[in-house]
Amino acid sequence: MVKQIFTDGAARGNPGKAGIGIVIKNEDGKNILELCDYIGETTNNVAEYSALIRGLEEAIDMGLTEIEVYSDSELMVKQINNEYKVKNKGLAPLYHHIISLIKKFKYFRIYHTDREDNKEADKLANQGIDRL
Repeated sequence: MVKQIFTDGAARGNPGKAGIGIVIKNEDGKNILELCDYIGETTNNVAEYSALIRGLEEAIDMGLTEIEVYSDSELMVKQINNEYKVKNKGLAPLYHHIISLIKKFKYFRIYHTDREDNKEADKLANQGIDRL
């Protein structure tokens, strides 16, 4: 059964103190994992990529094989879907790591969602920053 993963990365300042937030929902829409973490000082884009990496790793650890990911980072979603090239040298290794993680799933899709529909992950990302 397909599980949904909502991810968000936030940086206060760009670069600045950064956090990630991840919510994994079961097929009934109930949260089965909520996670936040402080990831140090970095850019917003690196935080977004870091959140996706952590979400995928958590899904793999949970034994999930079919996932749909939702992120409010249009840039990252379009890069993962090969609509945009990854030109930033700092994002390239993160991108390649994500592609290697995606290959571990039987079914994977990633979608851009409005920030309004990503409030849980956004709140967790900000809580991650506040963990200092």
